[in-house]
Amino acid sequence: MKKFVTILAFAALACGTAAAQDASNTQAVDVLPVWEMVVFCLVVVGVIGLGIWKSGSSGSSENRGESGGAEGYFLAGRGLSWWLVGFSLIAANISTEQFVGMSGKAANWVGLAIAGYEWLAAIVLVIVAFTFLPMLLKRGVYTIPQFLEERYNGAARTIMAVANLVILVGVPTAGVIFAGAKVVSGYFDLSMATGCVIIGACATIYVFVGGLKACAWTDLIWGAALIVGGGVVAWFALDAIGAADPSELIKTASATSGATVDSLREASGVERFFALNGGDAITATNSVGGKLHMIRPADDGEIPWTALCLGLWIPNFFYWGLNQYIMQRTLASKSLAEGQMGVVFAAGLKLLIPFVVLIPGILAYNLYRDDMRAGAEQKMNAALVTAQKAEQAGKKPLYNVTADLLMTDVEKGIGLIARNVDTAATPEQAAAVRELEDDLARVLTVQELDNTTPQLFDVAKKHGVAIPESASTIQGKITVVAAAVADKLSRANGGILASKAADAAFVTTEAIGGYDYDSAFGTLLKRLLPGTGWAWFVLAALFGAVVSSLASMLNSASTLFTMDIYNKLRQSASHRELVGIGKLGVLVFAGVALWLAIFLSDKLDSIFSYIQEFQGFLSPGALAVFVFGFFVPKCPRYFGWLGIAINVVEYGLLKEFCPEMAFLNRMAVCLITILIVGALLTLVHHLRGGEAVRLENKGIIEMKSSTRAKAFGWVVVLLTVALYIIFW
Repeated sequence: MKKFVTILAFAALACGTAAAQDASNTQAVDVLPVWEMVVFCLVVVGVIGLGIWKSGSSGSSENRGESGGAEGYFLAGRGLSWWLVGFSLIAANISTEQFVGMSGKAANWVGLAIAGYEWLAAIVLVIVAFTFLPMLLKRGVYTIPQFLEERYNGAARTIMAVANLVILVGVPTAGVIFAGAKVVSGYFDLSMATGCVIIGACATIYVFVGGLKACAWTDLIWGAALIVGGGVVAWFALDAIGAADPSELIKTASATSGATVDSLREASGVERFFALNGGDAITATNSVGGKLHMIRPADDGEIPWTALCLGLWIPNFFYWGLNQYIMQRTLASKSLAEGQMGVVFAAGLKLLIPFVVLIPGILAYNLYRDDMRAGAEQKMNAALVTAQKAEQAGKKPLYNVTADLLMTDVEKGIGLIARNVDTAATPEQAAAVRELEDDLARVLTVQELDNTTPQLFDVAKKHGVAIPESASTIQGKITVVAAAVADKLSRANGGILASKAADAAFVTTEAIGGYDYDSAFGTLLKRLLPGTGWAWFVLAALFGAVVSSLASMLNSASTLFTMDIYNKLRQSASHRELVGIGKLGVLVFAGVALWLAIFLSDKLDSIFSYIQEFQGFLSPGALAVFVFGFFVPKCPRYFGWLGIAINVVEYGLLKEFCPEMAFLNRMAVCLITILIVGALLTLVHHLRGGEAVRLENKGIIEMKSSTRAKAFGWVVVLLTVALYIIFW
């Protein structure tokens, strides 16, 4: 064990030293002095070493051997305390998806509404703690799919295990390596391949040696550091916006905010944040509607308020209650009370995440949108080069132009759409596009207080655009109407692309936008942290988040394969053999994920989209099956596989024949259908005198519920409701 730590230390320090030397010779990357790089490496090595040490600190090797090896490796000996469970849940959950993806969504027009995934998760976690968790812990299962076999049959378990394994290794594991490597390579002047290997190696080493217990102890450090680090970035960003030039800030104000240069001049950083991003919520492009609303219009393309009724709850319940990658640390709780307290503690921490991830994203647009614009131009140039190569290969390129680009650089956007019209449009499509282009030009040529103003209202009436009273200035009105027309023009262009999607002669570019929103959090780091002495801490926290999430994924994938597949085929396997297979699984899955991240990086978007879509074929049906399995003893056993099968068919039909339906609403329809089918089958089974399936407590851990967790759970629920009211 000491050898592993020593090897890791030398490797990390070597990487850090090399990176420091490269950075000192490269003017493009000058964000970390050598001392901060050294401290960064020492902290990373120290935390990973702590995890490896703690994984072997309790009990002798004999006690963790033949009788308890599998339980010790995969479930930390079922000995995790509530605070380890809570921080481990947060550290496993928070990764580049939040600091890159969700922060980018917040920087765009969605704003704070994307926090629905975090704040609704807090309520979901409380419910899971007192409903799902007791049912799983009393059976002493290693994996979530194992419960399906005990309640239903082996077919249900196998389907669930294989689907989870494919999704886990194919999407988040490779994605975390790739996205994390972008951060590492950018700050330490390394190649993408080197960044992928460093991240993959750091996670693989300690989960290979120490299993879940090593993950839990490193998660304790990384989880706390994440929240502190995000808070540090938010603090610096608020300080920066308070000192920024109001005449520049006003350019980022939402059209419905009512902010003016004079109103910003004497305002504090916090006041400027609310002034710039306030106003009515409008479904359109960035800088049109306010960003501080949790409830968005029903036609919202990202999170319509209708999704809050049911659709958004389905992935939340599936992720937090039935996802092996997350639930494995709760299955390792030393008692039900400890598990419940840990889950509720994590729910409380979830309420903080938007304040340290999403608000910095919104501030990044207010402060550094020019940087984000430059990033978008680089992506656009790359897309144009790809299109040119496709054309040279005999293909016809089509350009995916967003409304965001039309609002930022209308000439460039219309020029690209014109190429699509010339290449692929029908006469009807061409006429519709040209009419929208003319209307957009009429709006953008309106000048304040002159005789062109009436044409603005003519276009608004023609397209059914209701201009809110909060868009009080002429410029605000222009922005609202122009954004609505630009959105229609972008959709019309999308219709041209869709008509040629199945034609092999055409190739469509990636979406071409006006701003690189995914760079929001990274832009803040590069702009605000150098010279403050905090850069090493925040970068270590982010690096730890990536490594922690990756380690948890590898551990869970290994557990699924070993216990749900290998042990089913070889039931006589000893604990030592199962641990050996688990460790081999860690290496294999790490290798597969690395291969995807390094060699298929240019195809990751299409691979991720395909497998992410695959989750819709699983999660509503699986959730319905588990609900009946937990709470309806007379539900027949064959419903285990049938519910999942019905979901696959129905979701596929909806996807084929109702492609315009939002995927969250599609999932809601599937869930309702399967719940109705389950209820009818249960009724028939009862009328035929079918027996109830009773799952008794195996007595593996103490099953007394926690009154303290219940009280804290109610506090979390009330706080969540209060946050929704405040940011309604």
